[in-house]
Amino acid sequence: MDQQQQSKSTPASGRSRLRVVLALALPIIAGMASQNVLNLVDTAMVGAVGPTALAAVGIGGFASFMAVAAITGLSIGVQAMAARRTGEGRLAVAAVPLNGGLLLALVLALPLSALLIWQAPVFFPYLNADPAVIAAGVPYVQARLVCMVAVGMNFAFRGYWNGVGRSMIYMRTLLVMNAANVVFNYVLIFGKFGFPALGALGAGIGTSAATILGTIYYLYLGLSHARGNGFLAAWPDREGLWTMLRLAVPTSIQQFFFAAGFTLLFWIIGRIGTLEVAVSNVLVNLALVLILPGLALGFAAASLVGQALGRGEPEDARRWAWDVVKVALAVMGVLALPMILMPDLILAAFLHQPETVTLGRLPLRIVGAMALIDAVGMVLLHALSGAGATRQTMVVSVSIQWFLFLPAAWLAGPVLGLGLVGIWSCFIAYRALQAAVLVALWRRGRWARIKL
Repeated sequence: MDQQQQSKSTPASGRSRLRVVLALALPIIAGMASQNVLNLVDTAMVGAVGPTALAAVGIGGFASFMAVAAITGLSIGVQAMAARRTGEGRLAVAAVPLNGGLLLALVLALPLSALLIWQAPVFFPYLNADPAVIAAGVPYVQARLVCMVAVGMNFAFRGYWNGVGRSMIYMRTLLVMNAANVVFNYVLIFGKFGFPALGALGAGIGTSAATILGTIYYLYLGLSHARGNGFLAAWPDREGLWTMLRLAVPTSIQQFFFAAGFTLLFWIIGRIGTLEVAVSNVLVNLALVLILPGLALGFAAASLVGQALGRGEPEDARRWAWDVVKVALAVMGVLALPMILMPDLILAAFLHQPETVTLGRLPLRIVGAMALIDAVGMVLLHALSGAGATRQTMVVSVSIQWFLFLPAAWLAGPVLGLGLVGIWSCFIAYRALQAAVLVALWRRGRWARIKL
């Protein structure tokens, strides 16, 4: 029985609804957990090269994320429309939004990647003034930008598989892609099996190669499992493409400013010192251990909400969001405990100088305390997006991050000298405020009247 059939026949008992949530969310969580673990393995590999390479990869990673943000919104556009078609029972055209997403990824990403690769030596020095970090960071960013088209297509596929309730396929592709990423990075960072030791550049090449491999695998799975749903058989009409852009553009803007905000945050931290940048790179990767399960559960909420609205059941959509929030609170709370109780043990796996472990100890505990706040915020942000309320989530996310958090981080860090503790304290306050606003928007219920 597929996820749609389960959700139609599910009684109102909490245990049955929990099974539906877990059936959709667990494969996404497993896939993203593998991504978390492998990101941390990559961080540990680069950390063994030295703090300069670690700082370059940290800044370069967020610069790359910022660059591809223009196409990441395709995921929520495809997911919202595919989930709505599934809920309406129009399975024969459920993959048509995916076809549109793949086309838009190609048209948007190809010229953008060429422009950004060319301009990388110009913009990267604005992110960090350390000549050694620049020398390592520019080639890393250029290597990452090579795969922008593949990134956009992967986001479109992610939206489709999660939207139609086949998250197991998404998990399988992530496992293949992330395993390949570790192998490629190990070989290219350290120069194994006759390859040269490329350091940070090797990490960039390995990540791009694994991403392209993931796209090839996604295409194979699409041809195997989605041909009956219109995969590569029909294209969205003008109205369908406009609806996708209406959903995708606000999400892309939100993701761009989110990534730009973190890039600016690294610049702010760089005003304190290179060691602080290196420590913050580790903190961010550890924070993803908490955030990505919440993100995965958010994808599940978006699909369940979209399918319920497709069936014409807004009250059921409302309940699904809160059901997923409860699961997220439990999962993220458990993951947070080691960060709070034994931060030194965790940091020592990535930071090899005692002074850097000391720098990261209290900020990592703050990251752990942030988990329960983000459990609510991440799920409701994606539930709103799955209903089509992408403009509202964009306004909330961008305004709180840029007008409140980043000025506060600058004041707390370089100006008042509170260091990483002050900056990460501002971060947890920012996430708490955002979660509170998203709760208010969800309770207001205007999202239930959006047509897709």
